[in-house]
Amino acid sequence: MTDDGDRIAQLQAEWRRERPDLDPSPQGVIGRLHRVALLLTDRLTDVYADFDLTEGDFDVLATLRRAGAPYERLAGELADHTLVTSGGLTKRVDRLVARGLVERRAEASDARRRLVRLTPQGRRLIDEAFTAHLANEHRLLDALGPEDTAAIEPILTRWLAVLER
Repeated sequence: MTDDGDRIAQLQAEWRRERPDLDPSPQGVIGRLHRVALLLTDRLTDVYADFDLTEGDFDVLATLRRAGAPYERLAGELADHTLVTSGGLTKRVDRLVARGLVERRAEASDARRRLVRLTPQGRRLIDEAFTAHLANEHRLLDALGPEDTAAIEPILTRWLAVLER
């Protein structure tokens, strides 16, 4: 079986043959970046699974942990600070509440607003999971080496800014 880079080059060659009127060169970057993203997601979620967390669970717990003491956010803010939709957030928070990792309560000034807070158990778990997550990210980038890592970050930063406009 060919590696992903060779497979993408093969796809480009096939398109050049079949549609010589088109330039498939973007596939060299975008196709490879897409494959990298999929493979990275697999490698990252493997670590989350070691802690019985999904990617979304990890994101919610990490967002609460980054908030600082008392490790809480309004539910609406939590949705804004995570990669989770508000509908998905409710289900995820329900699951985390059931596991004793977060608690939900009414906000003091407005009972309609809900605060989500890390429990001590949730804080311990996200601290352990985040330590493992960072070690995994370091390991993944070590495969590139420091020069390539330093070179790719500003390029991705610029591209992301353009795409997010």
